[in-house]
Amino acid sequence: MGKLNFKDRPDARILIRAANWVGDAIMTTPVIRAVRKNYPQARISVLAKPWVVPVYQHNPHVDRVLIYDNNRRHKRGFGTIRLAKDLRRYKFDMAILMQNAFEAALLTFFAGIPLRIGYNTDGRTFLLNPAVKMDKHLKKRHLIEYYNGILKGASLFNDGSHMELFICRDDRQYAKKILGSGGFDIKKPVIGINPGATGGTAKRWFPERYARLCEKLHKKYKVKVLIFGGPLDAELGDRILALSNGVCKNIAGKTTLGQAFALIEKCDLFVTNDSGLMHAAAALHVNQVAVIGSTDFIATAPADNNSIMVREKVLCAPCLKDECPIDHRCMDRISVDKVMNVCESILEKKQAFSIKLNKKDDQAVSKY
Repeated sequence: MGKLNFKDRPDARILIRAANWVGDAIMTTPVIRAVRKNYPQARISVLAKPWVVPVYQHNPHVDRVLIYDNNRRHKRGFGTIRLAKDLRRYKFDMAILMQNAFEAALLTFFAGIPLRIGYNTDGRTFLLNPAVKMDKHLKKRHLIEYYNGILKGASLFNDGSHMELFICRDDRQYAKKILGSGGFDIKKPVIGINPGATGGTAKRWFPERYARLCEKLHKKYKVKVLIFGGPLDAELGDRILALSNGVCKNIAGKTTLGQAFALIEKCDLFVTNDSGLMHAAAALHVNQVAVIGSTDFIATAPADNNSIMVREKVLCAPCLKDECPIDHRCMDRISVDKVMNVCESILEKKQAFSIKLNKKDDQAVSKY
């Protein structure tokens, strides 16, 4: 495919159709940054479902976030036509589709966008201009490479694979307030767990083991543990709180996504299942332990050097199923002690590094 017939200019308008899940959206942030570097003068808008808007809201590479209100104004059917009309007003010159669904291409076609770039999946080749041929080898690699492949297929350069999240001042102040009012000693490690995961229980390590892990962390480091999660995880958080004899603070369902990002940023250690918040911690370069079971540990691995995956090699994993049809062995064989050992190695390394930095500071002060 030759170079796109699209020139960078101040009046150029580009629409990026966001991925629909938080983790996937975070893994598309390298593409957002690359589009900006390809077209530094253009006006870049992102079309996103409401729950992923915080991923893009404060991104300096994005000029505008448009909300795909799929439950009301843009509900499937006439709502799709209404959304196409809403988009037509902006007179976009080009659309780049992170989402692979037929509807994403149809929407941009109805919106009158001349250049519509995306993979030739879901029978939508005739709606794309240009259509990027799906490289089957990309399905065996990390999702970030998969998304970057759209740019390569359109003869655009990418800007690497490092993810980004940008947190606003209000959310950082909220995080500071929560830690200050929750009895957290900032001189001690701030530890968070994320025991939930969308799409069924197969991706979840057991709540009893999370509770036992929290007890061990509390006993060794004399800290409370923050329980993260969305509204649907609030009950799970309460269960872990009870099982751990109150050594946690449950904030599941009590924060916005942006506030959760700000609190994760404050963590010295984050223990999580494969989830959107796992990718948030990776994007924020937070030390984390990712407990991986049924999911693809290559395609959706946390893409950061500060992340350590804990998994057991079993023949049936990754099965990619929502519910385990047998004995959940991929998670059952991951013991509390195994996860605790990894947590200790991370925190001890961090503590040693902190002591080393303090010594350097002391030496620097003594020179003056």
